[in-house]
Order: sequence, then C-alpha cells, then structure tokens
Amino acid sequence: MAGRSPLITVMIRAAQKAGRGLVRDFGEVENLQVSRKGPADFVSAADLKAEATLRDELTRARPRFGWLMEEGGVIEGEDKDRRWVVDPLDGTTNFLHGIPHFAISIALEQEGVPVAGVIFNPVTDELYWAEKGAGAFLNDRRLRVSSRKNLPDALIGTGMPFMGRGDSLAYQRELQMIMPHVAGIRRMGAASLDLAYVAAGRFDGFWETGLNPWDIAAGIVLVQEAGGFVTDVDGKSPALNANTAVAGNVLIHKTLALAITKARAPRAPKTAAAS
Repeated sequence: MAGRSPLITVMIRAAQKAGRGLVRDFGEVENLQVSRKGPADFVSAADLKAEATLRDELTRARPRFGWLMEEGGVIEGEDKDRRWVVDPLDGTTNFLHGIPHFAISIALEQEGVPVAGVIFNPVTDELYWAEKGAGAFLNDRRLRVSSRKNLPDALIGTGMPFMGRGDSLAYQRELQMIMPHVAGIRRMGAASLDLAYVAAGRFDGFWETGLNPWDIAAGIVLVQEAGGFVTDVDGKSPALNANTAVAGNVLIHKTLALAITKARAPRAPKTAAAS
C-alpha cells in the first residue's frame, strides 16, 4: 500500500466527506435546487454544500492556509505562501444531467506552485492523489503516463468551448490541426479528470483553453508526478495561471503543443491577383 503523508491524508478525508454528500445529491439530481450563474454555467445546491464541507474540514486541519475556490473566490490566510485551490464539483453539467463523470479537486499551492493534489470521483470511487516528489497514485496503484510516442496511436482528451465561453473558431482550427492525426479525441466534461486520465495513461494527451486554476491545479501535480508535462500552449510556461493547458508524456506533449501553436499562427492575408 502506498504511504500517504499527513497532508495527503487530510486532503483525502476532506474529499471523501464532501463526496458522500455529492453521491446523495446525485441520486436525487432531478430534485436539486439549481440557479444559473451564467450561460451554460450552473451552480447547484450540491456544489455549494460540497465547498462548505471542504472548507470546514481543511480549515480544521490547516487553519492558517489561504483559499482559492470556484464559488467562494479568494480568501487570504495567515500563511501567505500556501493556499488551497479547490473545485468542489468539476463537471457540474454532467452532474446535473445524471452523468456519473464529475470530481472534487483539491490542490495545495505553495508560493504559486501546486505541490499536492487530490481528485476524487465519488460515484466510481476512483481516488487520484499525488504529492511533489512522492509519485502519483490511483487509490493505491502507482501511476505512469502513457509511453506511446506517435500521434496516430494516441487518444487525446480535450474541452470544447460552449455557450457563452471560449473562442469556438480558434478551437475549430486547433481541432482541424489535430483530429486527422490521432487515434481519437474525447470530450468528457471535467478537466480535472482529463488530467487524472493523462496521469493514469488512459489519455495519451490533453489540451483545453478557457481554464481556471481550480480546474487544473491538482491535475498538474498528478501528471508531473506520473512523469508527464503540463504547460501553456507554448510548451514552456506553467499552465496554472495561463488559461490554457497541454499535457502528455514528453513526446506527445511536444507534438500537441507544436500543432496548437501552428493552428494559432496568424493567417497570411490573401494577395490580390495581379492585373
């Protein structure tokens, strides 16, 4: 059994407690009280309850840490170097439609860098966790990113722009650049789990734009500790505050980043035919 540090143990216990509430609410999804936060961006009673549970549990264990939360925003802590980065329900739209693909995502950020992460799908009971320098795990099985080297063999995860969010035309150019060269593309609807799947070798790579830190902070630690890379689309900059993420093993990551950069390159203006 993999050894878990006190920090990871605290994070897992908080995720599991919040997860029990989500499972109960998922069973009554048709009766949930739902309000609209923006175009196609729903917040549910379950989401808010899960966040409250996480705050209670993690504050009790580490009262000095700050917070960055999807619903609750930024809360300064006494410890200015460390804060929790939390998404209590990544995949809200899946949840509200009765699709059992969603997760609680908790990361600890230290001096701007994610150093520990937990991603938990309470319906499937899949618990992904990682800590800097200690490896990445699914429950107690050690994870490694895929060893596939070529895009024609690769299954790639992605997130698509939807109503009111993202640049659909830019995404279509990226998709056209990548789709003909890969074995398949999957849009699952929860970026945290997409990155966990990269860490587990289920996806060979992943890219998405329009992301927030709480979408990817825990997944960054998982992929890195599983031997992979997560960066901005330039292939070099850290992804956490960049709004975009490209992930994979060293070769797939590089190839994906180059393809997306090429898709984003300015188009040369068409010249008028000579008279």
